Amino acid sequence: MRLHKTLLALAALMLAVAAKAQDYNEPKWIELTKEEQALVKGSTDFSFRLFKETRGDINQVISPLSVTYALGMLNNGAAGVTREEICQTLGFGETGADGINAFCRKMLTELPALDEQTKVMLSNAIFLNQPRYFLPDFLNIAHSCYEAETQARDFADGETMDVISQWASDHTMGMIKEVFNKATFNPLAASYLLNAVYFKGVWTLKFDKDETKDEVFNGKESVPMMHMKNELPYTENDNYQALALPYGNESYRMTVLLPREGKSIDNVLASLDADTWLYDLQWMGIAEVDVKLPRMDITTNQNLVETMKELGMPSAFDPQTADIPNYINVPQYISNMFQVARIKMDEEGTEAAAVTVIEGGTGMPGKPEYREFHADRPFLYVISERSTGTILFIGQYMGENVVSGNTTAIDLRHAEETENGKWLNGQWFDLSGRKLSAPPAKGLYIDGRTGRKVLVK
Repeated sequence: MRLHKTLLALAALMLAVAAKAQDYNEPKWIELTKEEQALVKGSTDFSFRLFKETRGDINQVISPLSVTYALGMLNNGAAGVTREEICQTLGFGETGADGINAFCRKMLTELPALDEQTKVMLSNAIFLNQPRYFLPDFLNIAHSCYEAETQARDFADGETMDVISQWASDHTMGMIKEVFNKATFNPLAASYLLNAVYFKGVWTLKFDKDETKDEVFNGKESVPMMHMKNELPYTENDNYQALALPYGNESYRMTVLLPREGKSIDNVLASLDADTWLYDLQWMGIAEVDVKLPRMDITTNQNLVETMKELGMPSAFDPQTADIPNYINVPQYISNMFQVARIKMDEEGTEAAAVTVIEGGTGMPGKPEYREFHADRPFLYVISERSTGTILFIGQYMGENVVSGNTTAIDLRHAEETENGKWLNGQWFDLSGRKLSAPPAKGLYIDGRTGRKVLVK
């Protein structure tokens, strides 16, 4: 009798554990109203437009979501044309600042709670240069919708630059340790508004490290190429093959879009819009796929001033036209805007982070088909939340020895790397990553010592 009871208890325990494990592995979903679905669609359009505007022939990654949070928070201090431009540019149209706030609040609350195996952090902060102060209405929204930390400091104290960089490091788990240097930090700025996005996901189906081999990428250099065969979400068309690699309980995924032979990332991007992304690429069929994908560790420092002007919000960057009266107690405009982002991908999973800085100036599965997905040429990748399609990061991989893109505030001032009228010794590359055999002539180049773009006069 005692043995029988013990076996029954053990069986019940096993069923409970199995049920719990099943619940744990089930992807969780974010429920959206029709109005919220429209917000996500507009945000998706903005994500692709942002990447198209910023991309070059380099390895790079950017977080559209981080830009949305930073500008969405600032937009509560804007008015008139400036507010309309920000809303339209971010893809929220006539929904306005309230719509952006609601979208950001919902994602801030729900994205981190979808998967215990996937870590997602969204953080906001505003640093204010004394003796200025926040206007009460703005401060209330920053706290309630964005959970923003606020600090008033003396930017000329010799410490604020390091304090802000430490905030960035703390909220990206050390992935981004520095957002300023002495040349780019402005002690006369009225404020610095920041958003940080951090993502760490473990593959649902991990790559075997013993299967990783050095293989030729794009017909040139060798890169460490990971390998697996498995049943995965997959689709294809005349422009590209698309593969989804899920993380954890599959609430998050990386979608890799590999251009067909003879096609380019430009061709892929030209065919992508919100409808394609939210419908065709979120609901792929299942195929048995032979996957090859390179490991990568990419850092990008991207200035966004000219980008955001081109995307439709020029007035915010002009002190004569900026209308941001409800932020702090002095007239404001955006004197600088940039994002530092990093992504690391290996056999275990993916870790990605971004910090955006705004400087204020005074298918149904059937029998799986077999497919090969060998990413041995430049490709596009997107990290997104599955149920809404919300895009956290977009990037491209061009090869192991291609210099990552860096554009900082000092580069926009046309800094010259010279000493006694002569170019310093160093390795110089053109924008395609090719090493120069002689000192550069006039134009835009990459300094191999720093990884930064430099305009040569």
